Amino acid sequence: PGDEQEWTDVLTLILKAGVMGFIIVAAIFGNLLVIVSVMRHRKLRVITNYFVVSLALADMLVAMVAMTFNASVQLTGRWMFGYFMCDVWNSLDVYFSTASILHLCCISVDRYYAIVKPLKYPINMTKRVVAFMLLNTWVFPAIIAFVPIFLGWYTTDENKLFRLQNPHVCEFKVNKVYVIVSSSISFWIPCTIMVFTYLAIFKEANRQEKQIHSRIGNAMLMNQHREYNNSNGDVLSSSGGSSKTLTLHEVQHGDLHSTPTK
Repeated sequence: PGDEQEWTDVLTLILKAGVMGFIIVAAIFGNLLVIVSVMRHRKLRVITNYFVVSLALADMLVAMVAMTFNASVQLTGRWMFGYFMCDVWNSLDVYFSTASILHLCCISVDRYYAIVKPLKYPINMTKRVVAFMLLNTWVFPAIIAFVPIFLGWYTTDENKLFRLQNPHVCEFKVNKVYVIVSSSISFWIPCTIMVFTYLAIFKEANRQEKQIHSRIGNAMLMNQHREYNNSNGDVLSSSGGSSKTLTLHEVQHGDLHSTPTK
């Protein structure tokens, strides 16, 4: 029974390592494929894809840095890289995750101007504006990630003491102030912006769809009207001419019958 349990644990560990390795490799090469595709094809080098490439880079770094350290903890059951690297891992995890969410927020704003306000899009979304937005998506998360974590502002005094006594444990326990500030910047504010922008995009898409259906309906009615007029013209032609000719013929015929005999 002991050998069977040992073999079961080994197989479980191998299976878990395989699944985690596959997820990490797929995330890295999938995002790398996005970056290479935009770099190699000139037609893909549009403003929106600048955000997509930057987002792919952030997600790729999450897989390379955050997910690999997490996989080591899941496989070994302990932290093996010391106190300083624990802060580095937590900082990079917060940094890249926040940057990824801010990229999604920037993409929603870009799509909002492109669809809801297309006339203002070339004016508002210039390369300089996009560069400024991308710079903020990389610099601003660093302020809320590295500074509070390395200065110890993010956690409680009890957790600091626990970490010093247990260097093989790397848990990200935060205090209430950091939870409110970090979650607001990393999730709630970008999520609120994305909800309003995509709701406006959805309403505009419905409005444009109704206009398209209305135009299609008007075009069909006009075609039916033209077909009806053409069919009436064909009937008149087969009867010996136009309506004016028929009227003139009827008038002349009536005059002949109404002429008095002498």
